[in-house]
Amino acid sequence: MVNFREYITSSGLRVFGGKNAENNDGLVFAANAKDFLLHTSEPGSPFVNIKDNPSKKDIEEAAVFCAKYSQDWRGKKQDVVVNMFKRSNMDKSLKMKVGSWKVKKQKKIKVKAINILKFEKRLREKDEAN
Repeated sequence: MVNFREYITSSGLRVFGGKNAENNDGLVFAANAKDFLLHTSEPGSPFVNIKDNPSKKDIEEAAVFCAKYSQDWRGKKQDVVVNMFKRSNMDKSLKMKVGSWKVKKQKKIKVKAINILKFEKRLREKDEAN
């Protein structure tokens, strides 16, 4: 996947996230029906593709990645609720604005602020090391 944010989980799974509304649409359209995607409950976050059959740990790490780049996190610096769903449960009509999707079934994941702060610290340390 090109031009998406990328994160590699501790198990080595490559996770991709959109950068803006158009990019989010591209990421969702490119996903397979069985792929799991994440998006915050509040608007203004990347869609994150964690592929099919992720481990519980991969899902947790991808949810933190999704939350970190959300407007909800930037605006409040509090816990963030992330929704997880399969691509097959998503639909988009021609009338919907860019980056918006209808989701039929979803699971809510609460991402603790402390975990997002730890993730941001690891990113800073990685940048400083390079």
